[in-house]
Amino acid sequence: MNILLAASEVVPYAKTGGLADVAGALPKALARLGHHVRVVMPRYNIDLIYSRSEQLPGDIAVPFDSHTRRSNVYIDRSGEAPVYFIDAPEYFSRGRLYGEYDDVERFAYFSRACLELAKAMGEPFDIIHLNDWMTGLVSVFLKTVYAGDPAFARTRTLFTIHNMAFQGLFDKSDMSRFGLPAWLYRADGLEFHGAASALKGGLIFSDALSTVSPRYSLEIQMPEFGGKFDDLLRARRHDLFGILNGVDYDEWSPEKDRRIAANFSVGDLSGKLECKRDLLRSFHLPQDADRPVIGCVSRLSDQKGFDLILEVIDFVLDRGAVFILLGSGAQVYEREFQRLRDRRPNQVGVYFDFNDDLAHKIEAGSDMFLMPSRFEPCGLNQMYSLRYGTIPIVHATGGLDDTVQDFDRTTRSGNGFKFYPFAASRLLEKIYEALLVYADRDLWRTLISNGMRADNSWESSARRYVELYEMLLRRGAAVAV
Repeated sequence: MNILLAASEVVPYAKTGGLADVAGALPKALARLGHHVRVVMPRYNIDLIYSRSEQLPGDIAVPFDSHTRRSNVYIDRSGEAPVYFIDAPEYFSRGRLYGEYDDVERFAYFSRACLELAKAMGEPFDIIHLNDWMTGLVSVFLKTVYAGDPAFARTRTLFTIHNMAFQGLFDKSDMSRFGLPAWLYRADGLEFHGAASALKGGLIFSDALSTVSPRYSLEIQMPEFGGKFDDLLRARRHDLFGILNGVDYDEWSPEKDRRIAANFSVGDLSGKLECKRDLLRSFHLPQDADRPVIGCVSRLSDQKGFDLILEVIDFVLDRGAVFILLGSGAQVYEREFQRLRDRRPNQVGVYFDFNDDLAHKIEAGSDMFLMPSRFEPCGLNQMYSLRYGTIPIVHATGGLDDTVQDFDRTTRSGNGFKFYPFAASRLLEKIYEALLVYADRDLWRTLISNGMRADNSWESSARRYVELYEMLLRRGAAVAV
């Protein structure tokens, strides 16, 4: 198949979350299965993009904001799936990827430019795979402005929801500037509680929808997780599929990870002890390798359950554990964890930023990994942790529930610890249980082995996407305007 994947961020060029990991790894897996895959993203002001890409001859004409703008296109051909970059400096040469006053306008332009690029390539695409609200308007343009365009006569769209919390809201007066028909502002169009929503555009006008875990595909059909779109998602439940994200084991594997102090495997764990010592050194903590180390790599927000962690962390530290945190986000959490570090400098390490090298060190050197998220569409760190023999402690939601099986000390089955409902007392119970198992070295070794033998590679997930693409091509468009 001929596949175009559009995303606002792609590893290794730009990343704020799991979307970038998916957009970097899935195309490689699809290409290895024999499909012709291209990726398109904005050309941000990022050195890696500049150093690895070359400008294509010519440019593309993008009708937008009452006139035609022209954008250069760059390409990086070094990977298994070439990556195209839409060059629009007025929109994407900013200090950050998101959080600008004109975010929806920026990605509305990107959405229109994706389609013009697809036409300029001169060969029809079977599938255009869209990701989150930043590309939701692509399917809207296809079903309206480009309806009847022979370039897209056989093209089908899949819209993957990575997080329903972000909805791409904009004023209805902007629709004409973006080149969208005014009649789209209605209940069965883009209208959403007095505004217009790019996410809703993707949910309604794409031929099929997917989420990044089976559990999340069910959760978003409920009011608690549906972001006021649960009615719409229930109506489209036959077009909604849950496919678990995979792990790029080229990047996340203790056997060949070049960012960690020593490599190791399920058959030889000696290197993991050296990784633990190196992690403690990196955070200037005492070199006591017998103490259990609990790691956490995350955006600091309410969604990630940091309110629960703050409620229980002193009790955990009183049991002798070490806590290491890497991440940034809400100032209230950065402030509180800095205070914790100041109070307990021999047991707590913090780094308030993102650092990929440290993320690998934490995955390899920790004994346990904490992910008590309120909701988690998929989550990748729990799967990284399993691969590195670092035992995940998670809230039973979304992809965390799909990938972590609660450990049973009697049968010795399971690969981690998970709690439900979302409450500090239940989290503390599970941490205590994990510490109890940690004290039994034979039992802990069994638990590590269970986790490291799990196969969460992208190959099986990519095959599921291929099956979904093929189904879309067989059945034709699901949405008629």
